[in-house]
Amino acid sequence: MDASTHGIIDETSIRYDGWRIVFVCFLLATFGWGLGFYGQSVYVAELHRLHGWPASLISSGTTFFYLSGAALVAFVSEAIRSFGPRKCLIAGTFAMAAAAVSIGLVREPWQLYAANAVLAFGWAGTSLSIITNTLGLWFDEKRGMAISLALNGASFGGIVGVPLLVAAIGHFGFSGAMMAAAIVMVALMVPVILLLVGQPPLHAAMSAVAAADAPSPTQIRARAFRDPDFLSVSIAFALVLFAQVGFIVHLIAFLDSVIGRERAAIAVALLTAMAVVGRVLFSTVIDRLNQRLASSISFVSQAVALVIIINIHNDVVLIAACALFGFSVGNLITLPSLIVQREFDPRSFGVLVSLITAINQITYAFGPGVVGLLRDASGSYSLPFYGCVGLELIAAALIMIRGRRTKTSS
Repeated sequence: MDASTHGIIDETSIRYDGWRIVFVCFLLATFGWGLGFYGQSVYVAELHRLHGWPASLISSGTTFFYLSGAALVAFVSEAIRSFGPRKCLIAGTFAMAAAAVSIGLVREPWQLYAANAVLAFGWAGTSLSIITNTLGLWFDEKRGMAISLALNGASFGGIVGVPLLVAAIGHFGFSGAMMAAAIVMVALMVPVILLLVGQPPLHAAMSAVAAADAPSPTQIRARAFRDPDFLSVSIAFALVLFAQVGFIVHLIAFLDSVIGRERAAIAVALLTAMAVVGRVLFSTVIDRLNQRLASSISFVSQAVALVIIINIHNDVVLIAACALFGFSVGNLITLPSLIVQREFDPRSFGVLVSLITAINQITYAFGPGVVGLLRDASGSYSLPFYGCVGLELIAAALIMIRGRRTKTSS
């Protein structure tokens, strides 16, 4: 086919096949974040209740999961290139289902680490890296909107998935609920993937041909760590996600003593809901924005929200500040891939997005622990939260630093 044929792909059309892939990735993100990210808080509580293990032991298993997952996430783009998106999505589904069953069967501490190792494979096959890499095969001009819409499944997994999991535990018990969740995931996701995920369109095939002359993944990674533009993006988002995850994990504990558990729950729910609102609103314009500037403004808005939360203990103001913080939460996992798409060689997109995702995950794995240590050392959350403010502002300045080069064309 000649180059003119490429023009018949209309990503704006509602009939374009790519939007079916967005739906598949939305469902995948719902299960991935529901069982892999938000589900961790459920596992900590249930394993402590069932076995009496200290929270530090169970939480160390969570950190092990994040670090193991980061090592796997870095190679997702190569897996998709070798096996295709359909096989990788199905493999991720089965890995997450196996992890859910394994966690429900944990009886000894060593089994917790084994289950979290399986969960790391499931997370790599159902989370950000595989979703952005898959959607990158179907979208170019509307990639930002596609990724933003698909990742609403991540928030949906927290808003709906976790309450359903808790209700299932009350009805079936912990192991029964985890097995039920695994069965539902496989029964829903496998047919949907087989039915809706086919061959990527022409521009993805053309990119694959161009990739034959591209540097190897190892060369791309080596060059990335010497590239100031890449470093400014990866370090900035790593700092922000360290602060964001550390703050959110400790938010209920902080608000409980200030406005009470009931209002604290409302504040967290509103934060999560605003993440969806922010992501949907941004999705309509995100491909046309100066994405580094949008990132910097998002970081500053979170810093402002944190300062308000630390210093003003009025119920309404605190809840409003949580909403302001939440407005940027969803977009901070979307923006790195869009900056990579705009500024770097398109043949390197999958490898660089996977690498940034791995760097971010390694960094934010320590966020909750460091915030907790600083809180215990200082006797309050003011010190660690001000530390988070500092990281947000450093990142806001760092993300605006870049060289003069433009994206290399394939």
